[in-house]
Amino acid sequence: MENTLISPLERQALNTTNGEALEDIPIPEPDISDLVTEDDEPVDNVFSAKQQRLLIETLYSNVALWNPPERTFIADSNVGLFSSTKEPPIVPDAFVSVDIPLEANFDFEKVRAYFAWVFGKMPEIVVEIVSNRKGGEMVRKMQDYARLHIPYYAVFDPFSLLRGDRLTLYVLHGGKYQVHGDFWIEEVGVGLRLWEGEYEGMTTTWIRWSDDRGNIFPTGKEKSEQEKARAEQEKARADHAEERAHRLAAQLRALGINPEH
Repeated sequence: MENTLISPLERQALNTTNGEALEDIPIPEPDISDLVTEDDEPVDNVFSAKQQRLLIETLYSNVALWNPPERTFIADSNVGLFSSTKEPPIVPDAFVSVDIPLEANFDFEKVRAYFAWVFGKMPEIVVEIVSNRKGGEMVRKMQDYARLHIPYYAVFDPFSLLRGDRLTLYVLHGGKYQVHGDFWIEEVGVGLRLWEGEYEGMTTTWIRWSDDRGNIFPTGKEKSEQEKARAEQEKARADHAEERAHRLAAQLRALGINPEH
Protein backbone atom coordinates (compact mmCIF):
# COMPACT_ATOMS: atom_id res chain seq x y z
CA MET A 1 0.00 0.00 0.00
CA GLU A 2 1.24 3.49 -0.84
CA ASN A 3 2.63 5.38 2.14
CA THR A 4 -0.05 8.08 2.31
CA LEU A 5 -1.50 9.98 5.23
CA ILE A 6 -4.84 8.77 6.53
CA SER A 7 -7.17 9.97 9.25
CA PRO A 8 -8.01 7.91 12.38
CA LEU A 9 -11.52 7.25 11.07
CA GLU A 10 -10.13 6.10 7.71
CA ARG A 11 -7.62 3.90 9.52
CA GLN A 12 -10.40 2.28 11.54
CA ALA A 13 -12.47 1.67 8.41
CA LEU A 14 -9.56 0.09 6.55
CA ASN A 15 -8.73 -2.14 9.50
CA THR A 16 -12.26 -3.48 9.59
CA THR A 17 -12.64 -3.94 5.83
CA ASN A 18 -9.43 -5.42 4.48
CA GLY A 19 -7.45 -6.38 7.57
CA GLU A 20 -4.21 -4.89 6.25
CA ALA A 21 -1.53 -3.84 8.72
CA LEU A 22 -1.68 -0.06 9.00
CA GLU A 23 0.72 0.57 11.85
CA ASP A 24 3.41 1.75 9.44
CA ILE A 25 1.18 4.32 7.78
CA PRO A 26 1.80 7.69 9.47
CA ILE A 27 -1.09 9.55 11.05
CA PRO A 28 -1.15 13.16 9.89
CA GLU A 29 -0.07 15.92 12.24
CA PRO A 30 -2.35 18.78 11.16
CA ASP A 31 -1.68 22.43 11.88
CA ILE A 32 -3.85 23.31 14.88
CA SER A 33 -2.49 26.78 15.50
CA ASP A 34 -5.71 28.42 14.27
CA LEU A 35 -8.13 26.08 16.04
CA VAL A 36 -10.30 27.67 18.73
CA THR A 37 -10.29 25.02 21.45
CA GLU A 38 -12.00 27.12 24.10
CA ASP A 39 -14.10 30.26 24.36
CA ASP A 40 -15.59 32.38 27.11
CA GLU A 41 -19.16 31.10 26.91
CA PRO A 42 -20.44 29.95 30.33
CA VAL A 43 -22.33 26.74 30.97
CA ASP A 44 -26.13 26.92 30.82
CA ASN A 45 -26.93 27.12 34.51
CA VAL A 46 -25.72 26.25 38.00
CA PHE A 47 -27.45 22.88 37.99
CA SER A 48 -25.79 21.82 34.71
CA ALA A 49 -22.39 22.82 36.06
CA LYS A 50 -22.91 20.77 39.21
CA GLN A 51 -24.22 17.78 37.24
CA GLN A 52 -21.18 17.83 34.98
CA ARG A 53 -18.83 17.93 37.97
CA LEU A 54 -20.71 15.06 39.59
CA LEU A 55 -20.32 12.86 36.52
CA ILE A 56 -16.61 13.53 36.06
CA GLU A 57 -15.62 13.51 39.73
CA THR A 58 -17.18 10.14 40.47
CA LEU A 59 -15.52 8.47 37.48
CA TYR A 60 -12.04 9.56 38.52
CA SER A 61 -12.54 8.94 42.25
CA ASN A 62 -13.80 5.38 41.63
CA VAL A 63 -11.48 4.14 38.89
CA ALA A 64 -10.97 0.78 40.62
CA LEU A 65 -14.72 0.09 40.49
CA TRP A 66 -15.04 0.24 36.70
CA ASN A 67 -11.75 0.62 34.84
CA PRO A 68 -9.06 -2.10 34.68
CA PRO A 69 -5.56 -0.84 35.60
CA GLU A 70 -4.21 -1.57 32.12
CA ARG A 71 -6.90 0.44 30.35
CA THR A 72 -6.40 4.16 29.82
CA PHE A 73 -9.30 6.60 29.71
CA ILE A 74 -10.24 10.24 29.65
CA ALA A 75 -13.49 11.82 30.85
CA ASP A 76 -14.36 15.49 30.84
CA SER A 77 -17.09 18.10 30.37
CA ASN A 78 -17.51 21.06 28.03
CA VAL A 79 -14.48 20.02 25.97
CA GLY A 80 -14.64 20.22 22.19
CA LEU A 81 -14.58 17.02 20.13
CA PHE A 82 -12.68 17.70 16.90
CA SER A 83 -13.11 15.13 14.11
CA SER A 84 -10.78 17.15 11.81
CA THR A 85 -9.28 20.61 11.49
CA LYS A 86 -11.86 21.47 8.83
CA GLU A 87 -14.95 20.87 10.98
CA PRO A 88 -16.08 22.91 14.00
CA PRO A 89 -16.02 21.03 17.30
CA ILE A 90 -19.01 19.47 18.99
CA VAL A 91 -19.06 20.17 22.72
CA PRO A 92 -20.94 17.61 24.85
CA ASP A 93 -21.82 18.25 28.46
CA ALA A 94 -19.75 15.18 29.35
CA PHE A 95 -17.93 12.36 27.57
CA VAL A 96 -15.98 9.18 28.32
CA SER A 97 -13.35 7.62 26.07
CA VAL A 98 -11.47 4.41 26.91
CA ASP A 99 -8.47 2.57 25.44
CA ILE A 100 -6.68 5.65 24.18
CA PRO A 101 -2.94 6.38 23.77
CA LEU A 102 -2.48 8.29 27.02
CA GLU A 103 1.02 8.14 28.51
CA ALA A 104 1.74 9.19 32.08
CA ASN A 105 3.38 12.39 30.86
CA PHE A 106 0.70 13.20 28.27
CA ASP A 107 0.92 16.87 27.27
CA PHE A 108 -2.53 18.32 27.94
CA GLU A 109 -1.13 21.83 27.54
CA LYS A 110 -0.51 21.02 23.88
CA VAL A 111 -3.61 18.86 23.36
CA ARG A 112 -6.18 21.27 24.77
CA ALA A 113 -9.24 19.57 23.26
CA TYR A 114 -10.30 16.09 22.15
CA PHE A 115 -8.59 15.66 18.76
CA ALA A 116 -9.62 12.48 16.94
CA TRP A 117 -6.28 12.35 15.11
CA VAL A 118 -4.45 12.25 18.47
CA PHE A 119 -6.67 9.77 20.34
CA GLY A 120 -7.41 7.63 17.29
CA LYS A 121 -11.18 7.56 17.74
CA MET A 122 -14.17 9.36 19.18
CA PRO A 123 -15.42 8.75 22.76
CA GLU A 124 -17.66 5.79 23.58
CA ILE A 125 -20.17 7.88 25.54
CA VAL A 126 -21.44 11.45 25.29
CA VAL A 127 -23.96 12.99 27.68
CA GLU A 128 -26.21 15.97 27.07
CA ILE A 129 -28.14 17.79 29.83
CA VAL A 130 -31.29 19.51 28.56
CA SER A 131 -31.58 23.08 29.85
CA ASN A 132 -34.03 24.53 27.30
CA ARG A 133 -36.06 23.54 24.26
CA LYS A 134 -33.56 25.08 21.83
CA GLY A 135 -30.59 22.82 22.54
CA GLY A 136 -31.28 20.38 19.71
CA GLU A 137 -30.52 17.30 21.80
CA MET A 138 -33.06 15.17 19.94
CA VAL A 139 -32.33 16.36 16.39
CA ARG A 140 -29.19 18.33 15.56
CA LYS A 141 -26.92 17.00 18.31
CA MET A 142 -28.17 13.47 17.85
CA GLN A 143 -27.36 13.65 14.13
CA ASP A 144 -23.94 15.16 14.84
CA TYR A 145 -22.97 12.43 17.30
CA ALA A 146 -24.25 9.72 14.96
CA ARG A 147 -22.15 11.19 12.15
CA LEU A 148 -19.10 10.91 14.40
CA HIS A 149 -19.96 7.23 15.11
CA ILE A 150 -20.16 7.70 18.89
CA PRO A 151 -21.64 4.42 20.19
CA TYR A 152 -23.68 5.71 23.14
CA TYR A 153 -25.59 8.95 23.58
CA ALA A 154 -27.30 9.78 26.89
CA VAL A 155 -29.87 12.56 27.23
CA PHE A 156 -30.79 13.81 30.71
CA ASP A 157 -33.89 16.03 30.84
CA PRO A 158 -33.94 17.14 34.51
CA PHE A 159 -36.77 19.64 34.10
CA SER A 160 -38.93 17.48 31.78
CA LEU A 161 -38.71 20.06 28.99
CA LEU A 162 -38.90 17.46 26.21
CA ARG A 163 -42.02 15.74 27.62
CA GLY A 164 -40.36 12.35 27.61
CA ASP A 165 -38.35 10.24 30.03
CA ARG A 166 -35.95 12.12 32.26
CA LEU A 167 -33.07 9.85 31.25
CA THR A 168 -32.72 8.08 27.92
CA LEU A 169 -29.72 6.12 26.67
CA TYR A 170 -29.31 5.59 22.94
CA VAL A 171 -27.06 3.11 21.14
CA LEU A 172 -25.88 3.50 17.56
CA HIS A 173 -27.19 0.92 15.08
CA GLY A 174 -26.77 1.27 11.34
CA GLY A 175 -25.75 4.90 11.64
CA LYS A 176 -28.84 5.85 13.67
CA TYR A 177 -29.53 5.98 17.38
CA GLN A 178 -32.03 3.61 18.96
CA VAL A 179 -33.19 3.50 22.57
CA HIS A 180 -30.94 1.13 24.50
CA GLY A 181 -32.60 -1.76 26.31
CA ASP A 182 -31.16 -0.75 29.67
CA PHE A 183 -28.71 1.72 31.15
CA TRP A 184 -25.68 -0.60 31.35
CA ILE A 185 -22.75 0.02 28.94
CA GLU A 186 -20.74 -3.17 28.88
CA GLU A 187 -17.98 -1.86 26.60
CA VAL A 188 -17.02 0.81 29.12
CA GLY A 189 -17.99 -0.93 32.36
CA VAL A 190 -20.39 1.70 33.66
CA GLY A 191 -24.13 2.24 33.94
CA LEU A 192 -26.33 5.28 34.36
CA ARG A 193 -29.23 5.79 36.75
CA LEU A 194 -31.38 8.51 38.26
CA TRP A 195 -30.63 9.37 41.88
CA GLU A 196 -32.42 11.64 44.32
CA GLY A 197 -30.16 13.30 46.84
CA GLU A 198 -27.87 16.16 47.82
CA TYR A 199 -24.76 17.24 45.95
CA GLU A 200 -22.86 20.47 46.58
CA GLY A 201 -25.71 21.87 48.68
CA MET A 202 -28.46 21.12 46.13
CA THR A 203 -31.05 18.38 46.69
CA THR A 204 -32.75 17.23 43.49
CA THR A 205 -32.69 14.41 40.92
CA TRP A 206 -29.29 13.74 39.34
CA ILE A 207 -27.83 11.18 37.00
CA ARG A 208 -25.08 9.03 38.47
CA TRP A 209 -22.69 6.41 37.16
CA SER A 210 -23.25 2.96 38.62
CA ASP A 211 -21.93 -0.58 38.52
CA ASP A 212 -23.76 -3.50 36.88
CA ARG A 213 -25.92 -3.96 39.99
CA GLY A 214 -27.05 -0.35 40.05
CA ASN A 215 -24.82 0.76 42.93
CA ILE A 216 -23.83 4.38 42.38
CA PHE A 217 -20.21 5.50 42.30
CA PRO A 218 -19.77 7.65 45.44
CA THR A 219 -18.32 11.14 45.48
CA GLY A 220 -15.23 11.86 47.54
CA LYS A 221 -17.41 13.35 50.27
CA GLU A 222 -19.72 10.33 50.25
CA LYS A 223 -16.76 7.96 50.48
CA SER A 224 -15.39 9.91 53.43
CA GLU A 225 -18.77 9.81 55.18
CA GLN A 226 -19.10 6.08 54.51
CA GLU A 227 -15.63 5.41 55.91
CA LYS A 228 -16.44 7.55 58.98
CA ALA A 229 -19.70 5.66 59.52
CA ARG A 230 -17.90 2.30 59.24
CA ALA A 231 -15.25 3.45 61.72
CA GLU A 232 -17.94 4.58 64.16
CA GLN A 233 -19.75 1.24 63.81
CA GLU A 234 -16.51 -0.65 64.47
CA LYS A 235 -15.82 1.49 67.52
CA ALA A 236 -19.36 0.98 68.81
CA ARG A 237 -19.00 -2.80 68.40
CA ALA A 238 -15.63 -2.75 70.17
CA ASP A 239 -17.00 -0.60 73.02
CA HIS A 240 -19.99 -2.93 73.38
CA ALA A 241 -17.74 -5.99 73.51
CA GLU A 242 -15.51 -4.34 76.11
CA GLU A 243 -18.48 -3.31 78.26
CA ARG A 244 -19.89 -6.84 78.06
CA ALA A 245 -16.55 -8.30 79.12
CA HIS A 246 -16.41 -5.96 82.12
CA ARG A 247 -19.94 -6.97 83.19
CA LEU A 248 -19.11 -10.66 82.88
CA ALA A 249 -15.93 -10.20 84.92
CA ALA A 250 -17.90 -8.40 87.65
CA GLN A 251 -20.47 -11.22 87.77
CA LEU A 252 -17.72 -13.82 88.10
CA ARG A 253 -16.08 -11.88 90.95
CA ALA A 254 -19.48 -11.68 92.72
CA LEU A 255 -19.54 -15.47 92.58
CA GLY A 256 -16.07 -15.66 94.07
CA ILE A 257 -14.45 -16.59 90.78
CA ASN A 258 -11.30 -14.79 89.65
CA PRO A 259 -11.81 -14.04 85.93
CA GLU A 260 -8.03 -13.72 85.49
CA HIS A 261 -7.58 -17.49 86.03
